[in-house]
Formats: sequence, structure tokens, C-alpha cells
Amino acid sequence: MDKRIVALGLVAGFAGGVGAFAMARWNVTPSIAAAIDYEEGRSAAEAALSGAPEHSHELFSRALQENVGAGVATIGFGIVIGALFAVAYGMTWLTLRRHRLAATPRGTAVATAGAGFVAVCLLPFLAYPANPPGVGAHDTMADRTTAYLTVLLLSVGLAGVAFVMASRSAARIGGFAAAVAGVSGYATAMGVVLALAPRFSETPGPLTDDSGAVVFPGFPAEVLADFRMYSVLSQAVVWVIVGVVFAAVIPRALHVSSSRTPRANTVVV
Repeated sequence: MDKRIVALGLVAGFAGGVGAFAMARWNVTPSIAAAIDYEEGRSAAEAALSGAPEHSHELFSRALQENVGAGVATIGFGIVIGALFAVAYGMTWLTLRRHRLAATPRGTAVATAGAGFVAVCLLPFLAYPANPPGVGAHDTMADRTTAYLTVLLLSVGLAGVAFVMASRSAARIGGFAAAVAGVSGYATAMGVVLALAPRFSETPGPLTDDSGAVVFPGFPAEVLADFRMYSVLSQAVVWVIVGVVFAAVIPRALHVSSSRTPRANTVVV
């Protein structure tokens, strides 16, 4: 793997992480704050019902968590995505050149970013959307994590298989038909994976006392919806910035003009 490509991926990932943190700080933080307030209120209500003393100790202040902790984590996540993207791009570009498929460095970067977002983020998110604080049982955390990672690995693996098969069959059946077949095969396989994936429905409902009276409401649906929507949008920001930055600079890194393509004109990426 060319060191220039990896370095470009790290820079693009850093930029993507900064952009995602800015969006998350503006949109996701209010949802997290509301979820934490709900969690604390519910804990107090449960303690009052049981008569047990409430134990609450904040190791780090909320401001430190929102600005420093979240910033470091989000930017670090962006850098990791950038590095993985660089590896995926390098393998994709070499495969396209090996099979003499018409492609441009910039077009390949944009297509790889789009495919990466779908395979790494969107489809696993559809199976197991992100949860704010206060949603999800501690007893099932290991099962939920295992299920999510399984779907993620299958999604990435199936996407890779679909791309390789489409690349190999492009010369025989044509680039467009090969692309359609690859996308259709991947979508079908992931449809089966998502249908068979275990389900976890653990959003807290209303808290009631012995008489059945509601003493504390269920988790706010609006907070849950906002958190999940902005969480996936924040990840989309990472992939968009990584793809755009990479596409802007990669022709120079490869010393190839963005308009130059191989002789074969099978498929354009």
C-alpha cells in the first residue's frame, strides 16, 4: 500500500472527524443531555419506589465529557475510518486497473466512500440503531454488541465479495450489467442477514407502582428519534468529508490525471 494513500486517508479522516464532532456537538449533545436527565430522574423514581438509597457519582463533569471526551472519540473514529478507507481505496483501484476497467481516481474515491458508508454504517445501523443513555439493558449488552459486530462484518465481507465478482464478470457481461448484478446480490444477501438478525427492544416504558399508577413516564420517543437520526447523519458527515478530501487530492498522489482512464471502456467508476 502506497504510504501517500495511507497518509491522505489519515488526513481526510481527521477532517471528517472534526466535521462530525462539530455536527454532533450541535445536534446530538442536546439529545444526550435529555437522555441523561431522563436516566437520572428514572433512577431517582426507582429508588423512591424501592426505598433503597440512590447512588450517583459523576466521575467526569458533563462539560468535560461533551467537549473533550466526545471530541477525542469522534476525531479518533474519523481517523480510523480514514485509514480503513485508504486501504479499501487502494485495493479497489488496483482491482479496477487489473481488470482494465475504465475508472478515474476521483470517481473511484467517491464511489468507495458511498459504498463504505452503506456497508459500514447504514445497513448495520438499520439492524441495530444507536441508543442514547438510558436505553438498553445492561444484561444484554454483550449480546447486542456481538450481534452488531456480526452484521457489520457480514456487510463488509459481502460488499467485498460483490465487488470482486462484479469486477471479474464485467468483461464478459458488460460493466453496467455486472454492477447491477453485484449491487443486487449484495442487497439480497444483506436482506437475509437483516431478517435473521436477533432483535432487541429495550426502550424503557412507563414506571409504575404496585397499584399500576404511572410514577415516571417512558423514554421520550422524540429524544430517541433525534439521537438516532443525528447519530447516523454524523457518521455520514465523516464519509462525505473523507470522500471529498480524498477525491480532491488523490490524482496528485497517484500522479494520474483525473480525466485519464485505461484503454478498456467497460465501466466507469
